Amino acid sequence: MSFNPGSVIESILFAAGDSVSRKELADILDMSEEEITKEIERLSDFYRENDRGLKVICLEDEYQLCTAEQNYRYVQALAEPRRKQSLSPAALETLSIVAYHQPVTRGSIEYIRGVNSDGPVSRLLERGLIEEGGRLEAPGRPILYVTTQEFLRSFGLSSLSDLPEIETGIGAQISVDTIVMDEEHLEEPFAEEELSRETNVSEELETNQVNE
Repeated sequence: MSFNPGSVIESILFAAGDSVSRKELADILDMSEEEITKEIERLSDFYRENDRGLKVICLEDEYQLCTAEQNYRYVQALAEPRRKQSLSPAALETLSIVAYHQPVTRGSIEYIRGVNSDGPVSRLLERGLIEEGGRLEAPGRPILYVTTQEFLRSFGLSSLSDLPEIETGIGAQISVDTIVMDEEHLEEPFAEEELSRETNVSEELETNQVNE
C-alpha cells in the first residue's frame, strides 16, 4: 500500500481531538514542515471542494480537525443542553486588554481599566481564554498573562496577527454580544452563534463562536 501523507495527517488530527503542531506532524511523518503545510492545504481544498462535513483550522503553527460550521446545529442535537454563560462587560474589557498588550500583568490591566480586575482575570483563566505566560523581572515578579488557543478558536482567529490594528496605545475594546462557553467543550470547535467585536479600528470583524 502506497504512503498517503494527507490520509495519515487526517487520521492523526481525528485521533488527537485537539490541535497538533506542524513540527509534531513533520516529526511523525518524517517530512519537512513546508511539506506538511502543503499537505494540509490539499486536505483543506479537498474538504471545501467536495462540501465535506469536516474542515481543518489553523491555530498559529498548529492544526485541528473540526466540523463544518453549516453542520453545527445537527451535531449539537447529539449533545445534552448545557447551561450557557456569557462573559461580563468587565471580563470582555479585560480580555481585550490582554489580547492587545500581552504579555501583561494584572497591575497593568488595572491601570488601564482604572478598577480592580481580580474577578475578570479569574473568570478568563477559568474559561481558558487567558493563561499565565511567565513572570515579569521586577520586584515581586508579578505574573504575566497571555491569550490562549481557546481565545483564537473562540474568535475564529488563526493567529494574533489577525487581530485588527489599533490606532491608540491604550488598546482596542472588544465588545462581544454573546460569548457562550459550556462547562464541557465539544470536540467540534465551531458553534452556530456569531460573535461581533467592535474595535476602535475602521472595520468590524465578524467571527463565529468556537466550542460552545
